[in-house]
Amino acid sequence: MEGSFRIGRLFGIPILIHYSFILVIPLFAWIIGSQITLTTEMLNELFLVPVDTTLITTGYIPYLLGTIVAFGLFAGVLVHELAHSLVARKKGIRINSITLMIFGGIATMDEGVPDPKAELPMALVGPIASLFVGLVCCGIVYAVPAVTTNPAIAGVLIFIFGYLGVLNIILFAFNLLPAFPMDGGRVLRAWLATRMPLHRATKIAADIGKGFAIVFGLIGLFFFSPFLILIALFIYIGASMESTAVKYSYLLQDVTVGDMMSSPVISVSPTLPVTQVITMMYSSKHLGFPVVERDTLIGMVTLADVNRMASIDREAMQVRDIMTRDPITLPPTAPVIDALKIMSARNFGRIPVVHDGKILGIVTRTDIIKVTELKQI
Repeated sequence: MEGSFRIGRLFGIPILIHYSFILVIPLFAWIIGSQITLTTEMLNELFLVPVDTTLITTGYIPYLLGTIVAFGLFAGVLVHELAHSLVARKKGIRINSITLMIFGGIATMDEGVPDPKAELPMALVGPIASLFVGLVCCGIVYAVPAVTTNPAIAGVLIFIFGYLGVLNIILFAFNLLPAFPMDGGRVLRAWLATRMPLHRATKIAADIGKGFAIVFGLIGLFFFSPFLILIALFIYIGASMESTAVKYSYLLQDVTVGDMMSSPVISVSPTLPVTQVITMMYSSKHLGFPVVERDTLIGMVTLADVNRMASIDREAMQVRDIMTRDPITLPPTAPVIDALKIMSARNFGRIPVVHDGKILGIVTRTDIIKVTELKQI
């Protein structure tokens, strides 16, 4: 994921941190620290365990505790995502990475068309892991008096583990809401998919998720809660993107690149002047051409390549001066969904189709959209 950096590996899975995670930790620390008296009273009433506030409310200690709790919460989120990932890996799904970010965590996996039988245990294990972490933290709260006889130290430990216990149990409950793409929404989709095609089940689950998002957004506006509004946007956008991705995967699952490529292909020579390429773009309405030399594909020249050069420099340039060398290609037997994934990840508009070094055709994003629309008839 863009804007992320790697901090290590767990169970062979790369762990990344998104820049939004770094921004939100001080915010969480400030929120927790500024409400420490209110939170202490809540923990006292909830656990029925006296909480000594001698250290908790002294100087900068509230914000230090806020930082510890914030990191502890994200550690719980990491356990949550690891549970998803390990079950997915047992189901034969490759896990690329886990990224910690502002709204929690996300596991990136090569899932393809989701299998409802595999998705159900994958979706449930994350909230169960959060519940387990929450109950362990709650258990530690009651064990603290037996570990230390210092009331002030005991108060700090009860605050940290009590707060983390409550937060993880809330995380468990919140994730089970049937608001797709959250875990509860995925459980709903897996159940619906046993009764109807997957893309229809996804659309229904996504629409329910959007409904939750609208409710969260209205509540956030009413109570002036920017965080709840951001969560609402996250759910709404995530539901829309997931629904679209599954629709494409389902409708294109049996289609290969060779089935829908455009052929024959208009290609250009590496010695062609750039000004002529621009003229060809105007006349053909194509924004990219394969560059072929001696019947071999050597590059791609696109409008983006042209725009990288100042207009005054284009007059003296040839295609070879601006083209993208060693372009990504696909064989005609490759699934069209692979082409779509590459285009989305790299912001490509077209991919050449090559066999034995010779270009057979070209597949574009527009071609894929047209075929998807036809498949829905």
